[in-house]
Amino acid sequence: MLPVVSSPNRLFHGVRSGFRTLLLSSVLLSAGIQPVLAQTVDDDGTVANQQLNLPKDVTVFGKSDPNVRKATAIVNNRIITGTDIDQRLALIITANGGKVEAEEKERLRVQVLRNLIDETLQIQEAAANDIKIDPAEIQQSYERVAANFRQSPTQFDAYLREKGSSAASIKRQIEGELAWSRLLRRNIQPFVNVSEDEVKSVVDRLNASKGSDEYRIGEIYLSATPENQEQIVANARNIIQQIQQGGSFQAYARQFSEASTAAVGGDLGWVRPAQLPPELAQAATEMQVGQIAGPVPVAGGVSLIYVMDKRKVLTADPRDSLLSLKQLSVLFPQGTTKEQASAKAAAFAAAIKEIKGCGQANEVGQKIGADVVDNDNVKVRDLPPQLQDILTNLQVGEATPPFGSITDGVRVLVVCGRDEPASANAPNAEQIMAQLEEERVNKRARIYLRDLRRDAVIEYN
Repeated sequence: MLPVVSSPNRLFHGVRSGFRTLLLSSVLLSAGIQPVLAQTVDDDGTVANQQLNLPKDVTVFGKSDPNVRKATAIVNNRIITGTDIDQRLALIITANGGKVEAEEKERLRVQVLRNLIDETLQIQEAAANDIKIDPAEIQQSYERVAANFRQSPTQFDAYLREKGSSAASIKRQIEGELAWSRLLRRNIQPFVNVSEDEVKSVVDRLNASKGSDEYRIGEIYLSATPENQEQIVANARNIIQQIQQGGSFQAYARQFSEASTAAVGGDLGWVRPAQLPPELAQAATEMQVGQIAGPVPVAGGVSLIYVMDKRKVLTADPRDSLLSLKQLSVLFPQGTTKEQASAKAAAFAAAIKEIKGCGQANEVGQKIGADVVDNDNVKVRDLPPQLQDILTNLQVGEATPPFGSITDGVRVLVVCGRDEPASANAPNAEQIMAQLEEERVNKRARIYLRDLRRDAVIEYN
């Protein structure tokens, strides 16, 4: 679930006022004007002492965020270099196919710096609690990441260097995730309790909601304060734009989300609308699978949500059916025009109508010169979304309409068999208890990290 971030306490009232004074001083110095430091600025933004004789319309020369002049910082004596940021940023750019505008890249650099600061705080706090991750364990996780790219660790090292990143950058992120997870298991999880009555209540609600919709949701949570709300919303919109242009939601969630689900690509798992904050529940119910929405204002910040999948509670999903299929395909010769392809596709469709079950598929395929391929144990949900609804409603022996392109040719799928999915069962008591415990650990983890930020000594260079 979404982390709940408390409002800043009164202690920070004076800090914010002082910060505004320093901001004003920085602007004046950059313009060659010596400020009168005895003056302050009230909470409403007005000048307390009008003797400064400031103009009504102020033009700021330079960047508007004086805290980040360069993308480097020292966090409790641990240095974060520009190279650290460049290499982590390269991972995000790679996830977007290398297509990131220069302006967007600068925004990403700022966000990456914030993430590296949090990561450093997590590793430092774990070390302060005598938790250190064995380099051999980090290497094992790194090798699994390399295997996901179908590469050996050596090949993956070279791939990362080619993209402007490094093995050290990924290993540092792995160390942070492992250290923070282990720290939470030691310092928070033992003190989180879920009663049997709570579990029974969840089971009762599940049974009562049988047949209603539930969603598999991905989330990117960005914390915000009234002071930086506008900037955070702009960052969120840029993230959506990058994802809509082909960027990986999971990659952005892993790098930018401040929720504990960042380590799993923002995946919240299967949830019912009632389990979500009202704002997210409304957005989820209005979306189709594959859509992303936001930024949605929530407690302590904003969220982007991605509907990964949808199903009925405790109801067998027809998309879990296993199909036996025959695929008939015809390729177009190189240079085929759109009109020629349309004519050939029409002739192909007319021939397919002669198929009376899979027994005739090979014969018809031979007549029209089509390639015929058998595919068994194909799960409906693993097929392209455009075909899922069609195949769900087809009977054994029926074929899909022709589909394809000039490049890939035209093809149809004939249903030769169908194994219906088993009835869905409610999660058992242990699974429900584990989920409730995880939600509570995640909420406390957000507060834990917030306190670490408040106590940290951070110097920006």
